Amino acid sequence: MAIADPVILSWSEASAAILAAARARGQRTVIGVTGAVAAGKSTLARALSPIVVSTDHYLPDYDATPEHLRDLPESSDLARLARDLAELRAGRATDIPRWSFDTHSRVGEQRIEAHEIVVVEGLHALHAVARAHVDIAVFVDAPRDARWARAVAREKAGDRPWPVEYLEHFFTTVAEPTFARHAGGYRACAHFVVVNDGAWHQPGTNLAPTR
Repeated sequence: MAIADPVILSWSEASAAILAAARARGQRTVIGVTGAVAAGKSTLARALSPIVVSTDHYLPDYDATPEHLRDLPESSDLARLARDLAELRAGRATDIPRWSFDTHSRVGEQRIEAHEIVVVEGLHALHAVARAHVDIAVFVDAPRDARWARAVAREKAGDRPWPVEYLEHFFTTVAEPTFARHAGGYRACAHFVVVNDGAWHQPGTNLAPTR
């Protein structure tokens, strides 16, 4: 579903504008947030709602999946994601998978409670299978160099324990080209495009939602 004129937002104004649109609907809302690796998806998602479903939890077990297929939407359990979003959108709590970046595999289930605003964020949060259950679609656009710097900082902090050398290999040969094949379609169906020019590095940056 193409959106004729997506609203372009700066990083600093994004959460307030998106929340205003959600509240204007006057009903339970699922917001989908996508963007390339380290674009700021999860940071924005946490500013929009306490209930965030990451598409990372629907990834395949890496040991059973060839490297070049690991980030493909076809390799993720998007059918399960769609069912889980449908439950949350209907106001029902549900159990979703729990995927570990330590083992790179699914390690169980976790309970997600219903909320007036639920955010699904991740590389393929606006894939057609999930998009059917998304009310407001958001595409986060960020420069490659800024994303790479953030990905390295995240790795060094132990968030996703890969050697930086392998991270660079995966970022360059798998993550970037895989997302690029789908980015145009995801952006075309977005209601909002958020331009993240590196604001996450600026001291005092505040994306907390306005209550």
